[in-house]
Amino acid sequence: MTERGRRARPNRENNMSEPIWNQFLTERDRAVFAASGYGARQGFGKRPGLLIIDVNYAFCGDKSEPILESIKKWRNSCGEEAWVAVRYIRALIDKAREKGLPVIYTTGVRRGDLWDSGSWAWKNNRSAEDVSNKTVTSNFDGNEIVRDIAPGPRDIVVYKQKPSGFFGTNLASYLTLLGCDSLIVTGTTTSGCVRASVLDAFSLNYRITLAEESCFDRSQASHAINLCDMNAKYADVVKTAEVLAFFDTLPAGMFDLPKGVAAPDPHPMRKAANY
Repeated sequence: MTERGRRARPNRENNMSEPIWNQFLTERDRAVFAASGYGARQGFGKRPGLLIIDVNYAFCGDKSEPILESIKKWRNSCGEEAWVAVRYIRALIDKAREKGLPVIYTTGVRRGDLWDSGSWAWKNNRSAEDVSNKTVTSNFDGNEIVRDIAPGPRDIVVYKQKPSGFFGTNLASYLTLLGCDSLIVTGTTTSGCVRASVLDAFSLNYRITLAEESCFDRSQASHAINLCDMNAKYADVVKTAEVLAFFDTLPAGMFDLPKGVAAPDPHPMRKAANY
């Protein structure tokens, strides 16, 4: 193996205080980041919402198992690492609900015939499986948020068809109604829907924090490098424990949340998403 190849291999025994992406950076990359001024810490906002992006069965599989096993049934699965992240997300949800902070989920939605998949069908050789449904032997709906972190009656669910949680949805208007000035972002995939949502939130001038262990991807390299890039330019990437400690500093009851009677699911025929 070349020296570059050895440097690029993930090392799970690295010091936990060291950013996950450092193992992928060259010496030139490190020098550029040090000299350019990127990566400054912006800090948390005053009125944060917790955003949980696409933590559904399509991306997690129906149980914790190695990714190459999970994707036999769920082609978009991120495997075991998804279920590790779910535990961290659960802790954030519990603390956010305790404090009365907005808990907002996104997940996909499709017509039964998947006509509205559009461009999602163009870049994956297994996209036809979503129509035939031949490989999914589970009874779970791919777009159902995993039950370990299922939405509660005061939480908000946003249905989307493209990577960003903001594209073609009411998410921005909900954040305005809530008076949020910032977002704590979790979910999947770090390189896809998480990044797209972060960039749109950044463009709308929200302060963004990514809870590192609460984000996941099917590619270890993409996960690490996208966290690096977002931390450099668009968001703070911090440990989940730091977010939990921040939540503890907030007063309870800051937000006028839904009263607890959710409207009927407007999309009862949801199908597995094409992400």
